[in-house]
This record gives sequence, structure tokens and C-alpha cells, in this order.
Amino acid sequence: MRFLFTLTACISLMAAAETRADSRVFIIANQPDGYGVDECLAKGEKCGAPVARAYCQSRDFAQATGYRRIDPDEVTGAIPASTGTTGSHGEFVAITCHR
Repeated sequence: MRFLFTLTACISLMAAAETRADSRVFIIANQPDGYGVDECLAKGEKCGAPVARAYCQSRDFAQATGYRRIDPDEVTGAIPASTGTTGSHGEFVAITCHR
């Protein structure tokens, strides 16, 4: 009986760990597009939800679980500051996608 309980607990923990592993954070440049979408994403407002969801779905994820502006300093050397790929204000947006 104790073995069965331990086995069930291990399987539950593995399933929970696998679920967390199905999330990914994408960091993109905050580009002004004339529609105000960049501000919606950067401020985490509701109007950014459809764009974040579409971005995730275009990368084979089911949904966006979050989106927000991040500072270039939070991107630890992955995007050089001298490339000129930053958005209108040198900002980046992080979109968290989930399967």
C-alpha cells in the first residue's frame, strides 16, 4: 500500500514538472505599428491579449499566459545594445506562451 502511494506521488510530481516545462518566454522588440499594439503589450493591458495569443499560436503554443515590458538589462547579453533592433523607445516585450 505504501508503495502504491509513493508511486502515485512520484507520477503526480513528474506530471506537474512536465506541465511547467511546456511554457516559454519569448522576448521581442517593442515595435510601434500604428495600431497602439506595442503600448498594449508593453503595459500588459487587455488590448494586448489577442496579439500575444496570436504570437504564441504562430509558434505552436496554445495560449499566452502573460506579457509585459522588460528592460534591455533583463536580457543578459542575448541582444546586443548596438544592433539597433530595439523598439521605438529601446524597449522589449516578454510574452509567456503555454502549450
